[in-house]
Amino acid sequence: MQFLLAFTVAVPLLGSVAALLPAPPGLKGKNPDQAVLRHGVTVTGVVLAAAIALALGFDHDAPSRFQATTDISWIPALDIRIHLGIDGISLPLLLMTALLFFLCAVYSYFKLPEGPSPKAFVSLLLVLEAGTLATFAVLDLLLFFLAFEMVLIPMYFLIARWGGAQRQAAAWKFILYTLLGSVVMLLGLLLIGLNSGTFDMVALASDNGRELSHTTQVLAVLAIGLGLAVKTPMWPLHSWLPDAHTAAPTVGSVLLAGVMLKMGTYGFVRILLPVTPEGMHTFAPYLGAFAAVGIVYGSLACLSLARKGNKGDLKRLIAYSSVGHMGFVLLGIATLTPTGVNGALFANIAHGLITGLLFFLVGALKDRYGSSDLDTLAGVTGAALYGRAPRLGALLAFAAVASLGLPGLAGFWGEMLALFGAFDPAEGLSRPAFLTYMAVGAFGTLLTAAYLLIVVRRVCMGDPKAGPEVSLADVQHYEFAAWTPLVALTVLAGLWPATLLGLTDPAVQKLLAGGNA
Repeated sequence: MQFLLAFTVAVPLLGSVAALLPAPPGLKGKNPDQAVLRHGVTVTGVVLAAAIALALGFDHDAPSRFQATTDISWIPALDIRIHLGIDGISLPLLLMTALLFFLCAVYSYFKLPEGPSPKAFVSLLLVLEAGTLATFAVLDLLLFFLAFEMVLIPMYFLIARWGGAQRQAAAWKFILYTLLGSVVMLLGLLLIGLNSGTFDMVALASDNGRELSHTTQVLAVLAIGLGLAVKTPMWPLHSWLPDAHTAAPTVGSVLLAGVMLKMGTYGFVRILLPVTPEGMHTFAPYLGAFAAVGIVYGSLACLSLARKGNKGDLKRLIAYSSVGHMGFVLLGIATLTPTGVNGALFANIAHGLITGLLFFLVGALKDRYGSSDLDTLAGVTGAALYGRAPRLGALLAFAAVASLGLPGLAGFWGEMLALFGAFDPAEGLSRPAFLTYMAVGAFGTLLTAAYLLIVVRRVCMGDPKAGPEVSLADVQHYEFAAWTPLVALTVLAGLWPATLLGLTDPAVQKLLAGGNA
């Protein structure tokens, strides 16, 4: 197990270097481009197999304990260690990351986005995977920061070189926002490490902020929280996200929504909740307020984009929906209760699965129509996907109803638990304020249902015989392979939420109790 976790994190980095080297004579094949894409599928497949082996070997009777740990001194002068480990909070995120990268590699093998060398594409994809996996596996504050930053450059190039219209501006906006947030976050991490005498996240969580003064905790939460909020993204620090999603290639959008946004919320749970409890208690009401505004703001922006004649881009609409969905995650964290934090972690996974599927589907629509503009897709009478490409239409409708939180699918449980957490927040927090946030969040679920049902009506319904004759290919075999696992897991998590909550709840209970439960 100890070897497996280190192997899972290191293999994508080694595979990235190997992708840039000349292929061995026996592996060149007839098409060098396809050979390097096959290399990407192989490496991400090995990582997924290792992650599944980790899950199978994980002691499910003790999910609150860090397992598969590695602890090696790296920079003794600064007491920085290569400290890795997983518990019930990080294991689901590690598995989802490995799965999404494998599915994106499979999809790219058949549908590579237009751009420069496939070698560079595969290499950047694997560096991105190494950074995201490391973020969820490391247990040292400075290593967390390095892993957190490691993903920025590959995602910048994936948007800038393989993206669509306005890709350069979107890529610059993405890198500038996230780098600025990261600089402030580093100051907060250093503040914690230097004042407590250690950067070890396990030791800091067990100490539960006892070595840090109230002022230090407040400053640390302000600095670290700002950097994490940009990556989440939290309203009003979200404006880089719609542009990045609109310009990014399909797999870039899938990974940005499915994995990278989770790094921000994971930092709130893994670092700020256990290490700076007093600081989080001070800022929790404000975090809840921003979350509630983000839920409604994201939904209203989507409603505006979905209206006929507004030239709303479907990728942009889903990006704004992420602002609303991540608002529920932040609201759950702000309650400082086991119910709310479990809901936040559940909503994290559900959002990754469902929004990843939505971006895959919209990418397929864009490939077929040449545009993701909603007015163009809907035409005069509706795109009529049910009649022209019934399986594609059914999948889009499924993803939409999963995203709006239909009971029985994954999107329901996280949002419901976050609202329940707001109904009875932690002791010392203003219950009337959180009841207000709960009411605003519940109203946001109605708005979410409204815009998603409008999208389904405009894109899936209509008369296929009306308007210009359009020949659409239905779901292809490689699309079926990439999308089926996401559909299956969305149903599984919706019908058996205990599969995920059984892992997260003991770890959350221990985390909120300062490592003593």
